[in-house]
Amino acid sequence: MEILSNSTASRMAERFRGFLPVVVDVETGGFDAEHDALLEIAAVPLTIGADGFLCLQPTVSTHVEPFPGANLDPRSLEITGIDPTNPLRGALAERLALDHIFHVVREAVREAGCQRAILVGHNAAFDLGFLNQAVRRCGHKRNPFHPFSCFDTVSLGGLAYGQTVLSKAVLAAGLSFNSREAHSAVYDAERTAELFCKIVNRWRQFELLEQAQLGLDAA
Repeated sequence: MEILSNSTASRMAERFRGFLPVVVDVETGGFDAEHDALLEIAAVPLTIGADGFLCLQPTVSTHVEPFPGANLDPRSLEITGIDPTNPLRGALAERLALDHIFHVVREAVREAGCQRAILVGHNAAFDLGFLNQAVRRCGHKRNPFHPFSCFDTVSLGGLAYGQTVLSKAVLAAGLSFNSREAHSAVYDAERTAELFCKIVNRWRQFELLEQAQLGLDAA
């Protein structure tokens, strides 16, 4: 994890009222967070430069073992291409998977001078719902994420580019998207992170233009 300067940490803490945006994507065995398996999770903490523009930090990810009795919908597995029985997945039990992700997120929160992480996702309620349900199942006491607040790139993509589908919003933002790599937690998280940064940084550009115009008007 990159060590941030005090000034950088202060900028990030001030930008989102003490919250550190962390982009999360999960791949699952269905749509029911209570009964369907959590199979993959990836998280991308964000940082901020001296110019006030956001950028990505390294991704942390893991495959996850289905919890005992978890439902695995064949239609969901067909879409994701995940074989939960494949030993080469190197999947971790849910508790260990959460520990792995949360350790990196807590470090990022601390280094950014923030109080808590806030989840950024595409259809963020889905990802947050599965994350929260896994936390409850494991009785995890050190969840760094806000339990219900989040940023959703569906809404932001619709606002900025008129697109709510991830691939279309990413392409509308001038970024690349490979449909053959989609439905991987790492790939989707990183594309969502790029989209979120692009939108927030576009707003930053508007702020700078406004400041420059006000300066010209005052001259």
